[in-house]
Amino acid sequence: MDAAIGELQKIMANTRRGVFFGGAGVSTESGIPDFRSEDGLYRQTYKYPPERILSHTFFMQHTEEFFSFYRDKMLCLTAQPNAAHKKLAQWEREGRLAAVVTQNIDGLHQKAGSKNVFELHGSIWRNFCMNCGKAYPVQRIEEGGVPRCACGGIVKPDVVLYEEPLDQTVLGGAVEAIAAADTLIIGGTSLNVYPAAGLVDFFRGENIVVINKGAPARDMRGVLFIDGRIGEVLSQIG
Repeated sequence: MDAAIGELQKIMANTRRGVFFGGAGVSTESGIPDFRSEDGLYRQTYKYPPERILSHTFFMQHTEEFFSFYRDKMLCLTAQPNAAHKKLAQWEREGRLAAVVTQNIDGLHQKAGSKNVFELHGSIWRNFCMNCGKAYPVQRIEEGGVPRCACGGIVKPDVVLYEEPLDQTVLGGAVEAIAAADTLIIGGTSLNVYPAAGLVDFFRGENIVVINKGAPARDMRGVLFIDGRIGEVLSQIG
């Protein structure tokens, strides 16, 4: 691994328009569970499968049960950025990283200091009334039961559930950033979730680096692959 980390060090020394594309594995070192690993949410037993609970249909038909699961498993408000989040924010400040594209909803990239973040699946920190559109802080969701607006509408987290489309403005910005990048770092994701995983196909730059615990689901021959936890790997880069 030392040789691969040395190669990554060289790549980043010459990078000026890098983009980081990350998934749930970026936040596991902050204590936030992922979905598909051995200890992930999809391997645990619930009354309903998590994939069904986190769907638009379930949200509409079993709203109270959705919020019970959401508060218990998705709201990790005390989590703090780890070495990966901090290194990416540092690279942005140094002019090496142009953007972060993330599938995570925890807001840890922004908490670490990253400014240009495309949140493909939304954020737990934003919530809105489905009736009038009024914005609410996450504390409204924490209060229990089905959160309601003053107008009577349900306050929904601004997160993309299964069966819901990605925000086209966010998606377009992510595509533009990746297409203009000279280096693409893919970290903490097995590239299983589409359409997000398909964004890597827009990259036209020189270097692709994949950092993940286990090889990604798609063929990534010709890239620099580092098998490891991303926080541990990036903490070794000067």
